[in-house]
Amino acid sequence: MSERMERVQAALAAAGTDLMALGPGPHMRWLLGFHPMPDERPCLLLVTPARAALLMPALNAAEARQHTGLPMLEWADTDGPQAALGRALDALGTRTARRLALDEAMRTDFALLVQRALPGAESRLAGALMAPLRMRKDAAEQAALRENAVIADAAMEAVLAAMAPGVTEAELAQVARAAFREHGAQPLFTIVGAGPNGAFPHHHTGDTPLREGDAVVVDIGARKGAFSSDITRMAAVGHAPEGYAAVHAAVEQAVQAALDAARPGVRASQVDRAARGVIEAAGYGAQFVHRTGHGMGLEPHEPPWIAAGETTVLEPGMVFTIEPGIYLEGRFGLRLEEVVILQEDGPEVLSRLPRECRVV
Repeated sequence: MSERMERVQAALAAAGTDLMALGPGPHMRWLLGFHPMPDERPCLLLVTPARAALLMPALNAAEARQHTGLPMLEWADTDGPQAALGRALDALGTRTARRLALDEAMRTDFALLVQRALPGAESRLAGALMAPLRMRKDAAEQAALRENAVIADAAMEAVLAAMAPGVTEAELAQVARAAFREHGAQPLFTIVGAGPNGAFPHHHTGDTPLREGDAVVVDIGARKGAFSSDITRMAAVGHAPEGYAAVHAAVEQAVQAALDAARPGVRASQVDRAARGVIEAAGYGAQFVHRTGHGMGLEPHEPPWIAAGETTVLEPGMVFTIEPGIYLEGRFGLRLEEVVILQEDGPEVLSRLPRECRVV
């Protein structure tokens, strides 16, 4: 049995949870090192405090056995999954399960299948059990995140080099995607917001051309292997717009305040408070409209959340973004983003690119 499986089973026992059901996705991948191709056929990793088994569509069973030695209850399209699920519950001794944890990211019909098989069980989300285990990244996971950050730096440099008056947001997004693919990474998102479009934090990149005096937000990320990248930098076309320098200074100070606050033993909300306090003091509190950051790992957004009210105590090995922003409707937006690995002595910033505005 793997060390990760032992940790999950211990967490189930401590929480008094009789059964956890995970679909193909990040939780299953973290626990087994793989997951079968997700489709409409119910595929479930079933874990109890003492045992584990897989409910597996027959067409995926042979390949799955190359990755795991767990007991496998197969079902064929002609039969459906219900009987095989019943056999799995019998084998695991969970026909009378009272507390059930369901993968929050799996298909609703998978969850309903399990709930109908255990009509008396109280359901909760598996993330409450899995997140504390997944948040601390081991050495191999940290190395993969560093590799992805190097690729993101190269893609950002390519975008900045391609900027010029008349070039469209969409054309710059294509430059980012091509640079990511050149380095073996699969693009996940390419946000380019020119001028007033930058005031929309999740702007849908379009055909807006860059114009003299535009501030441009570039927020890009991609995945190589199991992990991904995320970086935001700013540029100005010819010159920055009026008032930009003071806003950039406030956001940069907020990044620094959050980096200074991010230490083992500190609550996630304290890091958010450090960044938000700087921006509020500069008079832009109402224009900082999102949390300061999010965790990263097998998912581009996962716990810990660096936000107000978050009680998670930060620990070494946790990975998260620090990305305060100020958004001035009709004028421009400004966000600066770093991915950090929290080490014993503080945050390790993965990007090597400076955060000053690049004039192009």
